[in-house]
Amino acid sequence: MKQLIFASNNAHKAHEIRALLNNRFDIITLKEAGIFIDIPEPHATLEENASEKSLTIYKLTNKDCFSEDSGLEVEALAGEPGVKSARYAGEKASAEENNALLLKKMENISNRNAQFKTVISLIMDGKEMMFEGVCEGSIALQPSGNGGFGYDPLFIPKGYDKTFAELGIEVKSLISHRKKAIASMNQFFKKCS
Repeated sequence: MKQLIFASNNAHKAHEIRALLNNRFDIITLKEAGIFIDIPEPHATLEENASEKSLTIYKLTNKDCFSEDSGLEVEALAGEPGVKSARYAGEKASAEENNALLLKKMENISNRNAQFKTVISLIMDGKEMMFEGVCEGSIALQPSGNGGFGYDPLFIPKGYDKTFAELGIEVKSLISHRKKAIASMNQFFKKCS
């Protein structure tokens, strides 16, 4: 089975991606690959940050790898939190703190439109390819549900009346931004095989 290094140590994301790829590859995290570095995400776009991560790992290992950068983009906040989604309330902020700050900024705002976006940078045989996925929805008035992570308790996907955290991994894995980006990458793999 072909191995792909996932340029992340996020266990939630790794689990989700393994499931979405139906174990087509041996996906290993940085830690599992014996790589113990923090890759900076200094850029203004998800695309640039994803590329930074995969190129860093490829230069370090010369092995096929991929990375992803995801963000929640809220229309009324001009795309915030965007690339800063994981550290919206500060570098060491918890998901709860990020959610609390988002709700505070959304007070008295009636336009709740938002989208989750994932960009994947895949490097295979030294060539970089980009894949993207978007899940449209809206921001709830308060957190709801225990499943998922990050902004899942606040994000209601379009066509549903429950948050990602209430819908659970089964539904999320069918409609999420990450699912759509992975599906695009999967299509590429099918063409190549």
